[in-house]
Amino acid sequence: MKNKTSLPPQEGEAHPSRCPDNSAFKQQKLPAWKPQLTIESVLSSFFLIGGFCLSVGVCLILSANSVREIQIDYSDKCSDCSKLRENSSNWNKECHCSVNFMLKEDILGDVFMYYGLQNFYQNHRRYVISRSDAQLLGRNVNIQKSYCAPFTTYRNGTPMAPCGAIANSMFNDTIDLFYNLNSSVIQVPLLKTGNSWWTDKNVKFRNPKSYNLSSAFAGTARPPYWQKPVYLLDEEDERNNGYVNDDFIIWMRVSAFATFRNLYRRVRRIRQFADGLPAGNYTFRISYNFPVTKFKGRKHVILSTVVWSGGSNPFLGIAYVVTGTAATLTGFVITAIHLKLRKKKTYFQK
Repeated sequence: MKNKTSLPPQEGEAHPSRCPDNSAFKQQKLPAWKPQLTIESVLSSFFLIGGFCLSVGVCLILSANSVREIQIDYSDKCSDCSKLRENSSNWNKECHCSVNFMLKEDILGDVFMYYGLQNFYQNHRRYVISRSDAQLLGRNVNIQKSYCAPFTTYRNGTPMAPCGAIANSMFNDTIDLFYNLNSSVIQVPLLKTGNSWWTDKNVKFRNPKSYNLSSAFAGTARPPYWQKPVYLLDEEDERNNGYVNDDFIIWMRVSAFATFRNLYRRVRRIRQFADGLPAGNYTFRISYNFPVTKFKGRKHVILSTVVWSGGSNPFLGIAYVVTGTAATLTGFVITAIHLKLRKKKTYFQK
């Protein structure tokens, strides 16, 4: 084999140039700004950031502390129902329990009801991905190819709707609130819709298209732990059924922590409750369906108000205070170092 040698370009022959274009960008001639750090600018930046973060943090903490909240643990008070639910053969038996409590002061404004779970880990990877987003959008998909296993189909091949471990473990206790006024018992009106995010209700979750929901979910079956099919989650409001049910949507938004709360209801501000919940004696009547004993969990009901910064969680305010304190302390340390070095420089100059 003969070696191929490159011949020098002949006279008059054009050859490509490897030099970059003579432009300001490629020749790195663009105007640039380089900050000149001085001790005055550095210290002022640290102290301004520290003061800003401390001010915002204090405001957030004071705002969070102004939230009115009452939390009721009903795990032990409904122990009989809990024992009944631990036996899976009793899934179709109803069990009710009541929890009495007293409000010493009025809770004014909008009142939100949450259910809280403790020691329930939703952040396990296999649990988090055990869903079919395409199915929840109302599409006709093969859920066997999804991550829903083992909650995809029954032994006879009937697909589950919705599929996956998240949907199967949905919280299904029913909680009603009653106000005991003298010798009469008044049920507090609660709103079960309008509690989910707009994007969830209109973008992430949609029902299959059909002339009615029962026909849309024909050929499917409810998850094993459910007592009702998905198209009967709310028998009072047809628009709150199927995949767009508010309780279902909120449950499908998994939590990063083992202890969490989800919005359940809002108090409808009418009649005696136009200004909120008046002081007095109240009763929670609970239809107990969600067992927690096997994983050593606890269940709570929370009544709470909200403020401009959100709920009663002070974490964001504490984070701002810690950041502001760190920036301020750093400013003082830099000031001390600067003064010390300046004194030494003045001494050596003399």
